[in-house]
Amino acid sequence: MTALVIRTLDDSSAHLFDTMSDPLGLAERLRLVRFRPEWQRIAVRDGRTVARAAWWGRPEDREPLVINWFDVAEGEAEAGAELLRTAPWHTDELELDLPSGWRDDPALSAAADTRADAAGRAGYTPLVERYLYRWTPDRGVPERPGRLVFTGEPDDAVFFGLLRRIHSATLDAHARRAMAQGGVDRAAQEELDFFHWLPSPRSWWQIARTREGEPVGIHIPGRNPSGPCVGFIGVVPEHRGHGYAYDLLVECTLFLAGQGAEFVAGATDQGNFPMAAHFSRAGYPVVRERVNYWAERVASAG
Repeated sequence: MTALVIRTLDDSSAHLFDTMSDPLGLAERLRLVRFRPEWQRIAVRDGRTVARAAWWGRPEDREPLVINWFDVAEGEAEAGAELLRTAPWHTDELELDLPSGWRDDPALSAAADTRADAAGRAGYTPLVERYLYRWTPDRGVPERPGRLVFTGEPDDAVFFGLLRRIHSATLDAHARRAMAQGGVDRAAQEELDFFHWLPSPRSWWQIARTREGEPVGIHIPGRNPSGPCVGFIGVVPEHRGHGYAYDLLVECTLFLAGQGAEFVAGATDQGNFPMAAHFSRAGYPVVRERVNYWAERVASAG
């Protein structure tokens, strides 16, 4: 086998990123995402691109936040691993987006297995599998159940306190991982930081209360770099079991629709069966799936 050549791209060579097949449909999935050429890398053998990866971050970020495009040719798992291992940045998370029902298609399953093998060799381990949803107006606008009252709240400390209660008993894998590292305060702070990271207005954040004024949970209508999204849905433990997460999801959807959203994206862990059921009931079909991988530390060759 001939030597592998790994190169980081720039403006003049960015077109080389497209010299590889796209069996997972990532080009269409990520068509609204802007990648910096200098955060894209390819691995070439015998003049053929056998692996590629794109790291993503906001315009103001000095280093990327996540790997969300990773392709590896069949039989080239080690090349894909080397592409990640030698990256000059440390990135904790890798997202592998997959077509819905990919396990039932032998070709898609094989492609996913190759990428998983490469990620594993580079030190990434699976964290969680997620469903990705997309609501559009043609699905119909869900009707408000009318059980809760929704209001804004300017004080971050109020949201932080509710997030602590929500994450004290959660099914969310990212929050559970944060708690394992630094307790419930860390999980709540990471969530709050994410809310502030969203480029949508702070004034959109809302608290849900019973008609008697007791806090039930929060919902965060948002816009991420790809468009409108359900930023967060959470119900405090003492009010679970009544389906209130559906009420919050409906309110979040209607809020964004009222802002002129032509679609609303959402996601939940596949093991969160209640939330998955709420998305389905509210008219959100599963459009993709995602496997999130995590690595505490990836070796860097600079």
